Amino acid sequence: MANDGRIYLIGLTQLKGIGSILARQLLIYFDGKAEKAFSENRHTLEKIPGIGSLTAGAIVQSRTEALRIAEKELEFIEKNKIRLVAIGDSDYPYRLFECQDAPLVFYARGDADLNARRILSIVGTRKATDYGVKQTERLVKGLSEISRDILVISGLAYGIDICAHRSALKFGLPTVGVLAHGMDRIYPQVHRRTAIEMLEQSGGLLTDFVSGTSPERENFLQRNRLIAGLSDATVVIESAQRGGALTTADIAFSYGRSVYAFPGRVDDRYSEGCNLLIRTNKAELISSAQELAATLGWDVEDGKAQPKQSRLAFAKERPESPVLDAFAHGEQIQIDELSLQLDIPVHKLAPELLELEMAGYLRALPGGVYKADF
Repeated sequence: MANDGRIYLIGLTQLKGIGSILARQLLIYFDGKAEKAFSENRHTLEKIPGIGSLTAGAIVQSRTEALRIAEKELEFIEKNKIRLVAIGDSDYPYRLFECQDAPLVFYARGDADLNARRILSIVGTRKATDYGVKQTERLVKGLSEISRDILVISGLAYGIDICAHRSALKFGLPTVGVLAHGMDRIYPQVHRRTAIEMLEQSGGLLTDFVSGTSPERENFLQRNRLIAGLSDATVVIESAQRGGALTTADIAFSYGRSVYAFPGRVDDRYSEGCNLLIRTNKAELISSAQELAATLGWDVEDGKAQPKQSRLAFAKERPESPVLDAFAHGEQIQIDELSLQLDIPVHKLAPELLELEMAGYLRALPGGVYKADF
């Protein structure tokens, strides 16, 4: 088991001072060989863009413990039949991949298709009012009548989240809960029965936290970026001026995803956040599933939907770049070959490749290979 490459991928996420962006950059720099982050010396690590002396020191000091955690997690997920999905895998959600801070790995249970044609996140306050509950159920019911091909994402929390999941179950739509803790528990415990029903009805659960991780407050921000990144759009049903739902909406907005909000009365505390999103043009006002479906193009009959736009359809004109010029004829080029071709050292080439990948001009393949995506 010690030679299992998955251990190093998990271990990379457990290194001190390394978040999702730096973990991905390390993987690119080492040509997809995560194990190199655990064998290279501090001096080599310091040379990697974005690392520096302090982070390199933290990596070296935490490597043994990171691998211990990784080996334990691999044993846990194998025993409990949990899927490990890594960023280079064919089933890694393409919507999430497009996000700069996409997780290197995450853990999933259930049969939900995370690359489904239509995915919607529904979020809101934990202190949902009768109005919020009614609008959530009404929205999901309306969507189910428009298409059975919609996956509903939320956070399994109290309030609007659990209402969204239960409404999806009631009206026959698959639904996925994104957790702010490891797969060894369900929080809150009272939602365990709903979570089991989600798994039984072609839905699922996922998290990028290892088992043993408690639902600490700071974990919910990390959870919210997955909710936003997995979906085509995010709908906020009810929210105060501050809270997790507004954070999720802000993240979705930063990803360039569609954000929608149900308006409420100006003196209702849990409509203040929705009204704020609408007023600041971060969210489009909707009042029904039909309005939402029309703006997303989901009101076309199943099987007759318009082809998905290229993710570069509205991108800026392709920038002048010797690196992009090398891919002008559609070749797939390994990073070492590209380095020789352009006479640019790999450690200087890797950051530019990452930037072009994030901008949508290149796509990374296993083995440090890149191909044009324009």
